Amino acid sequence: MLILLPPSEGKSAPHRGKRLDLGSLSFPSLHAARAEVLDALVTLCSGSTTDAGSVLGLGPTQADEVTRNARLGDAPTARADQVYRGVLYEALDLQTLDSAARRRASGRLAITSGLFGLLRPTDRIPAYRLSGQVTLPGLGPVATYWGRNLAPVVDEAAGDGLVVDLRSGGYAPFWRPSKAQARRVVTLRVLHESDGRRKVVSHFNKATKGRLVRDLILDGSSPRSPARFAELLGDLGWKVEDGEKPGHLDVVVTEL
Repeated sequence: MLILLPPSEGKSAPHRGKRLDLGSLSFPSLHAARAEVLDALVTLCSGSTTDAGSVLGLGPTQADEVTRNARLGDAPTARADQVYRGVLYEALDLQTLDSAARRRASGRLAITSGLFGLLRPTDRIPAYRLSGQVTLPGLGPVATYWGRNLAPVVDEAAGDGLVVDLRSGGYAPFWRPSKAQARRVVTLRVLHESDGRRKVVSHFNKATKGRLVRDLILDGSSPRSPARFAELLGDLGWKVEDGEKPGHLDVVVTEL
């Protein structure tokens, strides 16, 4: 089972650690593509801070993010699961899992990234700022770029197993399953039920998915179909219903 996660915009910048080594990252076939994106980002951020901020969607108070990007080649690194500090990752809290569960997480989780394409939690990366919606000068739309490069990598990582796609919408173009593979892909929508009414949640959607992934990693089972996956979530105490399309599941929560 392969679980695809989004990155987080919020990151914890390592204060010390080895310099970035693209050759040490998982999915080595992406090395050349990563180098190209890194070069485009560093080049952009080494020029006008104002212009770079505009391209990256950053405001005047975030100039330090541009400066950090310009120095990525020399920046200290830490494990990706320590650098990404958004709501999903706080709820997932991989650092507190036992050693067996951490090993499962390193083999089953894959994080989409505007800069690196695809990462494992154990990959050492610096803090950076590059969302999937950015268009980099000389490279084009980041999502389109990775859409041309990630398919064989994700397909190989998934093999003939189930893909649990928890990416946010901005990262969906990075990889789209083939028609044949779509039967082995499951996506989740989180609904909050209160006073008999349900509504889609946004912020708490990430926290719920983080807790759900933590349960999956702790359990260790590897269902091979959306139907078996839904049964497993039910066994783990989650309320799950079929969604509007095949392979789409609704997770219904009453507490946020």
